[in-house]
Amino acid sequence: MSEKVTRRTFIKRAFRSFLAVAASGTGGYFYAREVEPRILDITRHKIKNVHLPAGFDGVKIIQFSDTHIGFQYTMEQLEELITKINNFTPDIIFFTGDLLDDPRHFTKKNTIISILSKLNAPLGKFAVYGNHDHGGYGSDLYKQIMEGSGFHLLLNTSAAIKLLDGSTIMVAGIDDAMLGKPDLAAAMGEIPQNSYTILLSHAPDKADEAVRYPIQLQLSGHSHGGQIQIPFYGPLVTPPFAEKYIEGFYTIGDISPLRLYVNRGLGTTRLPFRFLSQPELALFTLYHEKTSS
Repeated sequence: MSEKVTRRTFIKRAFRSFLAVAASGTGGYFYAREVEPRILDITRHKIKNVHLPAGFDGVKIIQFSDTHIGFQYTMEQLEELITKINNFTPDIIFFTGDLLDDPRHFTKKNTIISILSKLNAPLGKFAVYGNHDHGGYGSDLYKQIMEGSGFHLLLNTSAAIKLLDGSTIMVAGIDDAMLGKPDLAAAMGEIPQNSYTILLSHAPDKADEAVRYPIQLQLSGHSHGGQIQIPFYGPLVTPPFAEKYIEGFYTIGDISPLRLYVNRGLGTTRLPFRFLSQPELALFTLYHEKTSS
């Protein structure tokens, strides 16, 4: 049996299992389809590191991911999200992939560019490809949307984020692991030595490769936090390249550890449900950590 058929069969079985669990609780099905997918969890985190320049103390980053517009997440929800993001007055915005669920059926390019263009981030807006951004010949459409709305699309490349005092951190971005051609060596090739570096990778499991590079923080999505979690069991389905790291923080490596953060994302795909895996908007505040004397 092919891998594709095996995965499809597993999803169907998982779906039947979920329906059985949901049906066992009053309103469980309604909650997972109509309620939880619309409950936004705003998570707040402090990032401290000795490699962070002191000038970046208090700099705010917003990460959003996996909107999957067109499946369950709507353009109206995206507009509401942009207002929420701007209310946090972020300095930097990162989008970690899967903007549209199926680019083949999306016909509102100019509308979404207009919406995303309203995002304000004085130090820059950056994005990487997810697997759905490549799917259905969507690669060019995604590029047009993100660049047209002021995002710097990182495709196995890096960029410097500079302050007026000359302080600099680096952001690198790699292509999607499922349908793209990620190249960490290329993405890291022009990063100066001893720079504080953030890696954007749609696929969280690429962290096992990223730990071999001088990267301090990796931000990912893709997993949806499992999207459907069963108590005492965990997520029913995790996609390839998000099978090891599912949600939240992980520390990888010992000598020069990499911190990985996996965002649960905002939308849904394949199954229009979320259960014990609320949509997430993540806010990170950076701090220079002094070395002990």
